[in-house]
Amino acid sequence: MYTFSSKLKTFSLILMALGILGIGYGFISAPKNIQEVEAILASDSHNNHNEATVPAEEHHAVSETSHAETGEHKAEVNSEHEEHLNHVLHQLQNKPWSALYVACIFFMLISLGVLAFYAIQQVALAGWSPVLFRVMQGITAYLPVGSVIFFIVLILCGLHFNHIFVWLGEGVTKVGDPNYDAIIANKSGYLNFPFWILRAAIFLGGWNLYRYYSRKNCLAQDESIDDSFYKKNFNISAGFLVFFIVTESIMSWDWIMSIDPHWFSTLFGWYVFASFLVSGITTICLVTLYLKSKGVLEHVNTSHIHDLAKFMFGFSVFWTYLWFSQFMLIWYADIPEEVTYFVTRIQVYNLPFFGAVVMNFVFPILILVNTDFKRISWILVMAGTVILLGHYIDFFNMIMPGTVGDQWFIGVSEIASILFFLGLFIYVVFTALSKAPLLPKRNPYIEESKHFQY
Repeated sequence: MYTFSSKLKTFSLILMALGILGIGYGFISAPKNIQEVEAILASDSHNNHNEATVPAEEHHAVSETSHAETGEHKAEVNSEHEEHLNHVLHQLQNKPWSALYVACIFFMLISLGVLAFYAIQQVALAGWSPVLFRVMQGITAYLPVGSVIFFIVLILCGLHFNHIFVWLGEGVTKVGDPNYDAIIANKSGYLNFPFWILRAAIFLGGWNLYRYYSRKNCLAQDESIDDSFYKKNFNISAGFLVFFIVTESIMSWDWIMSIDPHWFSTLFGWYVFASFLVSGITTICLVTLYLKSKGVLEHVNTSHIHDLAKFMFGFSVFWTYLWFSQFMLIWYADIPEEVTYFVTRIQVYNLPFFGAVVMNFVFPILILVNTDFKRISWILVMAGTVILLGHYIDFFNMIMPGTVGDQWFIGVSEIASILFFLGLFIYVVFTALSKAPLLPKRNPYIEESKHFQY
């Protein structure tokens, strides 16, 4: 049995405490009115950034070149200026919410990726991985906790506590309203809050039901005299994978792609899946290495670690294939309503956009292509840490441009949100790992898994 060490527990609680303080600071420091926005923009020392965001300078230039400017035109310019300031106000108010949203969905989807990987192992009748099943189940213990927090955040979005989803704004589907948007109005049969939150409840509920019953059956199999509970897990895993592959795609549209409701990609569901699946497999590897260092998981050998590293490598390549396919086709076609998605990210999010490619493809390729490196713990920890950070930035790139625009930076809100959810993740996962034996002793393939070598 694994014992959750007091040092690690204290560390996770400290992370959560620091995260809560930082998140609170992010919300308190967000501007409350237009006057505060003007003060923030005026104090911004980045002139190039200000040229794109402060119409007052444009107004000054117009005043110098047009001495005969009419009062009516001045009023129009002032109106545009005020509209712009309102837009920036919404972006800056979105910043702490968006930081919370990115970290919340990222850690929840890590546990979902592990759950999907676990189900695949069950259905494939894999002989190498049963010694890792309890590690996977421990990581998926975060899914119920993460789902509840995420569902609350979605409800708060629907109650207009933030402006993350513009299609939830008032008047966007009402003809004649100043906020009317014809494109969003045409999608209102699908993008409306009651249907949207109902889908979220079904998705989260379905994933958590499978997680509950698959763990229950796995534990019951330890005390069984036959393979009946294993067979039950095989059947429900097959059903879950069908449910998962459909709901995962819709989830990616609902919770990420609809942040940019004028844009769509038919590859997007697969792209999001690849991102959180490789993050989940990387987390399995890191948790396994940690447990091995504590003297447990005695039946996990370097061949198991090597296989996990191969999956990390393979799905990093798969993610890159999807990233390039989506980017290349849209960029080459150069259709304005499609290419604007990448124009924003290249021009405004240049560093995180291309940095994610380096962290999620170039770095794993250079490190994990070597067979020997796949068996060295410290190299895998380094590679795994970079991969997880890279895919957090990937989710950052997917969400932030549509919520905060050019008002982004990695600040207190972003770091604090990561710390809080990381601390919560560690606390929940390692608590779950200490609740049951780490070896599923009655699994039909457990002996094969114990002696797995190549």
